[in-house]
Formats: sequence, C-alpha cells, structure tokens
Amino acid sequence: MIRAVDIIQKKRDGEELTSDEIKWLIDGYVAGTVPDYQMSAFAMAIYFKGMTTREISDLTMAMVATGEQIDLSAIAGIKVDKHSTGGVGDKVTLILVPLVASFGVPVAKMSGRGLGHTGGTLDKLESIKGYEIERSQESFIKQVQDIGLSVIGQSEQLVKADKLLYALRDVTATVDTIPLIASSVMSKKIAAGADAILLDVTVGEGAFMKNIADARLLAQTMVDLGKAVGRKTVAVITDMSQPLGTSIGNRLEILEALEILQGKGREDITEFICELAQIMLGLADVEKTVPEIREQLHNGAALAKFEEMVAAQGGDVNDLYRESAAAFIAEIRAEKDGYLAELPAMEFGLFAMRLGAGRAVKTDDLDFETGIVFEKKVGEAVKTGELLAKIYANEKISDELVTEFKKNVKISDEQKKVREIIEVIA
Repeated sequence: MIRAVDIIQKKRDGEELTSDEIKWLIDGYVAGTVPDYQMSAFAMAIYFKGMTTREISDLTMAMVATGEQIDLSAIAGIKVDKHSTGGVGDKVTLILVPLVASFGVPVAKMSGRGLGHTGGTLDKLESIKGYEIERSQESFIKQVQDIGLSVIGQSEQLVKADKLLYALRDVTATVDTIPLIASSVMSKKIAAGADAILLDVTVGEGAFMKNIADARLLAQTMVDLGKAVGRKTVAVITDMSQPLGTSIGNRLEILEALEILQGKGREDITEFICELAQIMLGLADVEKTVPEIREQLHNGAALAKFEEMVAAQGGDVNDLYRESAAAFIAEIRAEKDGYLAELPAMEFGLFAMRLGAGRAVKTDDLDFETGIVFEKKVGEAVKTGELLAKIYANEKISDELVTEFKKNVKISDEQKKVREIIEVIA
C-alpha cells in the first residue's frame, strides 16, 4: 500500500521514487486525498534533494495526465510553440509568433498572465481594445487552420495539477527549484499539443535563474523532457540582466512590438528576435537566413499577420496604434557623461509594477497605460542632460519616485558589452 508520508520520507532521505509513487501522489493531490500540507512537504523535499531525469520525466507526464491534452492534428504542417521562463519587458511572443507564421508555419500558442516583476503576454494583448484571450478549443484550432496563428489563454482543463502545485509553491518558497520549474513548463507545453518547442530560458538579475550554470541545467532538463516524449525541442539561454527592448508596461510594449514588426525597432532586439525565428522555423524544417527573416519585417508580411490575428480575436486594429493614455509623463535625464553600465531588470520590473503595470497578487487590476520607455540601453554612450527614459503614470510623479528611478541607473567610464542570446541547447 502506497502512503504519502512514505513517499515524502523517501524523497527527504534522497532516495529515487518509482513511477507509480509519483503518479499516485499527483493523482491523489488533484483528487483531494493528498492534502496541501503533505504536498508542501514533498515540494520542500524536492527543493533540497532534487530529482533524477527519470523522476522529473515521470512527474511531468503524471501532471500532463491530470487534464485534457489538445489534439492539433487537424492543423496541417509542423506546429511550433515557444515558451519564455519570464522576464521584464519581454514582448518577444508578440513579434515572434506573427513573424514565424508569415512563412506559412502554424503557431498555436497558449500564454500566461504576468505576476510580480514579470509581464504576461495575455495582459499585453488585453491592452488592445476588444482582444479575446478566452477561446474554445474548436475556435482556437479553426483560427490556426484559417490564418496560421492564434495566441490565447491557457485552458482551465489543461494540467490541473500544475495550477494547484504552482499556487502551493508560491506560498511555500519552493518556486525556484529546477525539477518543479521544468515539470511545470513542460507539462503545459506537452499538453498544448505542439510538435516542436522553442524554450527561452532567461538568466540574470530579472530572471528566476540568476546564474548561467542553473540556467544551463534547467534548459537541458527541459530539452531532454521534450525529446523524451517525441517533441523537437531547442532551448536558448538569454540575458535578463536589463529589461528586454525599450519598454516595460502593457500598452507601451504593444507599441514597441509594432515598431519592430514595421522594421523600425532597435537593432539589438530586432536581430535577437530574427535569430529566435530562425531556430523556430528550423524546428518546422523551414531553413531561412536572418536577412530573409528580417525582410518579413520590412515588407509588412509579419505586421499583416499580427493585425490579422488581432482582428480574428475581436481586437480593434485601429486601437493598436494608439499612444499611451497615461496622464503624467516624467523625463529622466543623464547627470553625467559616460556609458550606461546598469539597468537592473528586477528593480525596474518592480518599479513598473508600482505604477500599476504589474500585479502583486493575481486579483490585482492592471493599468494598461503605465510603465517605462528607455531611450538608452546598457553599453551606450550618454551625455549630461541627454534623455535616458520616460516614466508613464496615472498618478502625479513625485520627486521621490524620480529619485528612486535614478538610483538604479548606473553610468560608468567603461563600456559594457551585452549579448542577448548567450547559448543554444539542442
């Protein structure tokens, strides 16, 4: 007879669990026969003792089995999906999905909301008037059949164990452990039905993974999980020491995404997204050079796909290009000459959250109009009095708030080099 206390004790003592033990515990937790306090103890035992690759694989598939699995076989071609482990100013999905779809590769993507200092793709899309993130599985599949792409909210019926376990991890200090992160991400990606998956594993001050060694281990674990169940999987380790691109905040990030989709974005983030698109297209057996991919931004093909998706999901395409309606804008200017040395992602993510651009808890309302737009990024030369950033707020911006912002902007005499993609793991 299997008992929860024996499984907890076994893992606490660093022993390897059987497939049956893992499945029994996960099924029992979803059914309500294994209580929160025992699952909390199990999560903490994993935190300290870890899991073997086989255990993580069994945990992932046991979680997948607790909900429905989406069958995308009605959509022709190799279906590709992408997941980021989270960051600040991460609007990659908004650009990457239509860019890949503009080459005729179907993208059926379920995304999440933001919590804490990280932003969610769904929140950004909901800042577009009328955009519907809740769609039935049938309409989701039909849209991808018709126009080649859709981005919707995760089905409530998908991976029920993950919803319960994630909420528990959040309040028991067991979020940042690789077996539980990997099983959470990959259970959802596997259940969502794509044939191939690109994983963006962020590393640095604004990410869950603070160092390259941990990021590499997480990336390799998730790639191995994907391959073990027959999904073509590639991971990229990307820098999250500073915010991605120029904007933090929902409406502001939509505007930046539109700039990039029109071929007018910053060179660094444009090149980064084209490199990700090249990997995603390769997963679908479509070989393209970065210049060929970039051409889809300049010729309007990627932008047309984005507008087509917005319209298909009830969004007002005319509202897309509307500027932020924030009531107050404060300009931040450089106080000395030099090079921008630091823009700590975590600090600016939390700052934007205080402006209303992010949630402290899931029930918080968002202010879609607020946030930050940077005019300069790490490594760039600045002169005294030059514009560094703008703060967008709907409450008067106090001198104290400006001072707090400035203390996180570091200017140095030495130029720092930044790489967006640090490593690729296939």
